[in-house]
Amino acid sequence: MPAPTSRPRRPHSGSRRDEAARLAVLHAADDLLVEHGFGALTIEAIARRAGVAKQTIYRWWPSKVEILLDTLVEDSEKRLPVPAEPATAAGIRGYLRGYARFLTRDPAGRVLLALLAEAQHHPETAERLHERHLGPRRARERDLLARAAEAGEISPALGPDTVLDALVGPLVYRALTGAAIPRGLVDTLVEDLLRPRTG
Repeated sequence: MPAPTSRPRRPHSGSRRDEAARLAVLHAADDLLVEHGFGALTIEAIARRAGVAKQTIYRWWPSKVEILLDTLVEDSEKRLPVPAEPATAAGIRGYLRGYARFLTRDPAGRVLLALLAEAQHHPETAERLHERHLGPRRARERDLLARAAEAGEISPALGPDTVLDALVGPLVYRALTGAAIPRGLVDTLVEDLLRPRTG
């Protein structure tokens, strides 16, 4: 039977012991990815670290990608929420600064980068990443920009998806290549893309 841990969250199957095992698996996958990378991450290693049987993992997840997606979705919702109210230029700048920290310092950011890299070679991973994380987050980001524009806080020169790509793309690229993300980069992106110069 799975061993309980001390951090229960939303039940997976109505059992507190099952929820404890689920969380143990997510934390184990997260830790092992940071320690050894995506290529060395296996279901066997996750099971050993989490203290559960492989059968327990396969009963809930078909692959390590799905485990990592659960980790990414849950952790990013907690640590990098898209601002709800108010929709301001300062709030967008703060969100982007948080995104930069998430990519470079947070273990869940490492999960996102690993899945982005894996998605380049496996269409199924790309599809699942878009379906479970990128798509829903993009919808909330697009809504944030629309509300800020309606409030007169920003005046983007590009369409919403293009401007989001232009804002987030440089941050992801630098993180993927192991480069630091200067604080001034976010400020420059916001000023140039959301407050275009006139004249």
